[in-house]
Amino acid sequence: MKNLLIRICWPILRIFEPDEAPTNYKKSHRVALNVVGALFLLLSFVSATAANFIGGVGSLIPVIFFFCGGGIALIVGGLGSNGAVSKIWGTK
Repeated sequence: MKNLLIRICWPILRIFEPDEAPTNYKKSHRVALNVVGALFLLLSFVSATAANFIGGVGSLIPVIFFFCGGGIALIVGGLGSNGAVSKIWGTK
């Protein structure tokens, strides 16, 4: 199942896959990335609820931003390699 999800999400994962092996990877980086991704998704749902009450089209911008950011963080945190997690945090 994981291999199928990796193939489906490969266009996103290949952006973050490094050429060399990571040297400063820690397991806490992956946990933090998953937590940040979940918080961004929660924030997008809260923003969508607020946008529903306001009714403005401009209030959809934060919903899209937080949903995309949270989705990418969860995809890389859940399916990415150690190098991809290290690269998204900017450690080399």
